[in-house]
Amino acid sequence: MTLEFRNVAKRSGGETLIHPCSFTFEAPGFNILLGATNAGKTTLIKLMANLERPSDGEIWFDGKNVTRAATQKRNVSLVHQFFVNYPHMTVYENIASPLKIERVPSADIKRRVAEAAELLKLEPFLKRRPAELSGGQQQRTALARALVKESSLVLLDEPLVNLDYKLREELRDELPRLFSGRSAIVVYATSEPTEALMLGGRTATVFEGRVTQVGETADVYRRPDTLETAQVFSDPPINIAPVVKADGEIRLGDAARWPAAGDIAAMPDGAYTVAVRPHFVSPIAGETAGVPITGRVLITELSGSESTAHFEFEGLTWVSQSHGVHPYRVGEIHGFTIDTKGCLYFREDGTRVTG
Repeated sequence: MTLEFRNVAKRSGGETLIHPCSFTFEAPGFNILLGATNAGKTTLIKLMANLERPSDGEIWFDGKNVTRAATQKRNVSLVHQFFVNYPHMTVYENIASPLKIERVPSADIKRRVAEAAELLKLEPFLKRRPAELSGGQQQRTALARALVKESSLVLLDEPLVNLDYKLREELRDELPRLFSGRSAIVVYATSEPTEALMLGGRTATVFEGRVTQVGETADVYRRPDTLETAQVFSDPPINIAPVVKADGEIRLGDAARWPAAGDIAAMPDGAYTVAVRPHFVSPIAGETAGVPITGRVLITELSGSESTAHFEFEGLTWVSQSHGVHPYRVGEIHGFTIDTKGCLYFREDGTRVTG
């Protein structure tokens, strides 16, 4: 089973919301739309659900052109980031509502609602109404309704973004299990690169209305085709700086130089952009030789067992993220090390060269 966009574009009021794009999502496994807020993820979700019609191109599902098919005739479930439940119905009635519309026998409805409620730990709340539930319980109800419908296409538009951290972690771990063994195509929109990596599957990166790359999630992360894709797939933000290759070495201004070894030795001399994810910029020397740099610390953050420092380097703001607690002080000059094995190099047009 596949969902295919064929040169699909969306315009509204003279503005291009989605630039022409072609890609294919399939079952099983998660298919992820990864991009910042307002990148175009929700518009793509609406096009998939037929809540919006494309201005150009065609959408094919399971070998059929569904571009103009009525929404009511498509077996689609959609879960938003907001808690969309019927306030006058109990949790049981909310979960059962799509089955009643389809005139499923009452015995099957009871069985399927019971199964979904057990999976999502909603059994104690089946007689309550949404107003009596916490935010997490309301979102679990919306997810249960999507599960019980057994749709061919399940669209999850940042479904965990409004939940507290602990509940997000729990549901994020559960989601792959909830949809495992189903033939449905599952599309999950998120703005968090870490979430995309945890869910795996296939990822389409979205940048300012453009689908920049589609592929296996780990491959897109490790080998971004463009600088835009590398920016989308990095949190904290990826470090970017102009460099020059000349005389067998890479030169980052007057501050740092390193040998153009391995694959990058074949790059023609000239100007490039280097991109380095924060975890390749360490406050201490690693096991492998790195390039030492110094910068003035601007902001420090401590999260769990990781330390993050934003610092000024060569007129740009760079980010270092490393394990352990490091004694940063705002305003001080601190030493860092760039692990050049983690460097990605891009041409002036933004396409990746190698690395």
